Amino acid sequence: MRTVELLVDAYGRVAEEVAAVLDGASPELLAYRPDRAANTVAWLVWHLTRVQDDHVSDVAGTEQVWTAAGWVERFALPFGVRATGYGHSAAEVGSVRADADLLRGYFEDTHAATMTFLESATADDLDRVVDVAWDPPVTLGVRLVSVLADDLQHVGQAAYVRGLARRAGL
Repeated sequence: MRTVELLVDAYGRVAEEVAAVLDGASPELLAYRPDRAANTVAWLVWHLTRVQDDHVSDVAGTEQVWTAAGWVERFALPFGVRATGYGHSAAEVGSVRADADLLRGYFEDTHAATMTFLESATADDLDRVVDVAWDPPVTLGVRLVSVLADDLQHVGQAAYVRGLARRAGL
């Protein structure tokens, strides 16, 4: 298996887990917080999608799905257009209110854009430096694995919060 094929498979697994988290999720479940400072399922799925969209579009040299496909208007969140959720306060987390269809649609569009980019990449592309602000500079391969790790962490958290919400009767 080629490295790029491995990345395609791994990002596909993120998509499977996001679909499982959103399947049958009510608005109440998506907004559930185990405590006042906890992340919601809605925020976690929105955030992991925003990070993937932001980072992959940057290395692909394309416009973010968030703006190009009008998702920013559909979500109508009280943040700047470039917000991805990094550093959000508990109040900001709570302001991400979206139903499962909206979250799923944005994720699926972002996932499709990611797959298009990955399927066009070569093994040599993965060594291309994409960010010189770090020491050592970040290559495409490292950036893609970083996004993947972030996505997997957050979808796992979303699944955990969903389980807590179900135990709470939602």
